[in-house]
Amino acid sequence: MRCSLLLFFFLFRSLFSLAQDATSFENEVEAIQKKYDTIWDVSKETIVFTGSSSVRIWHDLQERFPNHHIVNSGFGGSQASDLLKYCDALILKYKPKKVFIYEGDNDISAGKNSKTILKDIVEITRKIREQNSAVKVILIAAKPSIARWSLKRDYKRLNRKFKRMCRKDADLLYVDVWKPMLDGGKLQKNLFIEDGLHMNAQGYEIWYRAIKPFLD
Repeated sequence: MRCSLLLFFFLFRSLFSLAQDATSFENEVEAIQKKYDTIWDVSKETIVFTGSSSVRIWHDLQERFPNHHIVNSGFGGSQASDLLKYCDALILKYKPKKVFIYEGDNDISAGKNSKTILKDIVEITRKIREQNSAVKVILIAAKPSIARWSLKRDYKRLNRKFKRMCRKDADLLYVDVWKPMLDGGKLQKNLFIEDGLHMNAQGYEIWYRAIKPFLD
């Protein structure tokens, strides 16, 4: 009886957590749309940055690239499958000329394999090109971090597959932020805030330098 009650408790907690996550994403996506309903200029060529929290909390993204019209539709905790679900609201709505995607970080942490992640990325890219075949899609490599350094082999494998995928497609590009965040193969720990996962200003400076050539 006790085992049955414990099983019920864990199942209920898991289902409740999933429901919370779904609601959280819906609320966050709605908030992003409301924000850009007021500041997005439909007459300007738009560049969308999207994906998980490393994009979401890049607060000075527009200031970093003042000559471009940027939409930051990152949403915290997301995986590639979540971005696929909200592709219309977070990407297609803004009719972008370029799309920078950061997904895979949370996917690997959640135990997903590279094949599953790539399948979702391929589908996201297909949907983008259905709207406009000329759009450039840029995949940002999964970054290293203190909190997830034990998974570095999985991240490196995913990045290799991202890179290989991009070599086969002239309009699919790859930004390597993994290597610049290392020093002689060791992680630069001074690039992160207290949680060991998200970056500080020094980390984003590295991202800026890596990404800038793909905008200019």
